[in-house]
Amino acid sequence: MPGHQPASEPSAAAGGSSASGTRERPALVGLAHGSRHAQGSRAIEQLMVVTGASGHLDARPAFLDLAEPDLSAAAHLLVTAGHRRAVVIPLLFTVAFHATVDVPEAVARAAAETGLELLVSDILGTGPEVEDLVRSSMSGAGIADQTSVLLFAVGSSNPDANDAVHDLAARLAATRPGRVRAAFGTTAPRAADVLSGSSEPVAVVPLFLSPGLLLDPIARLTAERGWTLAPPLGDLASPLVLRRYEQALAVTGLR
Repeated sequence: MPGHQPASEPSAAAGGSSASGTRERPALVGLAHGSRHAQGSRAIEQLMVVTGASGHLDARPAFLDLAEPDLSAAAHLLVTAGHRRAVVIPLLFTVAFHATVDVPEAVARAAAETGLELLVSDILGTGPEVEDLVRSSMSGAGIADQTSVLLFAVGSSNPDANDAVHDLAARLAATRPGRVRAAFGTTAPRAADVLSGSSEPVAVVPLFLSPGLLLDPIARLTAERGWTLAPPLGDLASPLVLRRYEQALAVTGLR
């Protein structure tokens, strides 16, 4: 299932812009969860291509699990390229275990192993900026305002993280006649529960940056019923990733 991706190819180094002039600014590392899906890593690499090109900086992908490179390997590549510091952007939508435990551990390990100074930005979140991204995705997929929408997210064992997705769905619903409901791939409510008995047309909008195995059953369901499935957000998120980068630099006074 394709995402919002450009035609440009990632660099041979690691998927980002690596011209010598970009070394004057801290590099950017987009740290994603990772997936075994064949297209998952590719979509994050493409997001870094777009981000690096539009921000005129060296932008690289890294993954917490299930894909390569991990953050330590990406940091080694940046040191080899002449960088002394980088901003890590956790490509996460909610404050759950990955954001509070996995990311800090990966950053501490990579900094200790490579000597690269690593700053960590805020996550992407579920605030107004992501609300705008989802609206753009809905518009790009041709989803009419009257059509009911299922906002599909990974889900978490942290109820607050799931509540943040429900709140995002409620805010999206507040400005359109069609319903917007949230469902999750790993916890209740599941998509099947929310859509049980539904005979009306439904569009599914993934709160994902890239394809993942959790999306495959949703893709089959929408294909069987003739429903619209928006692609993962992909490089639509590039301006927000750059905004998190600039915000992190502003806080530290390095901009």
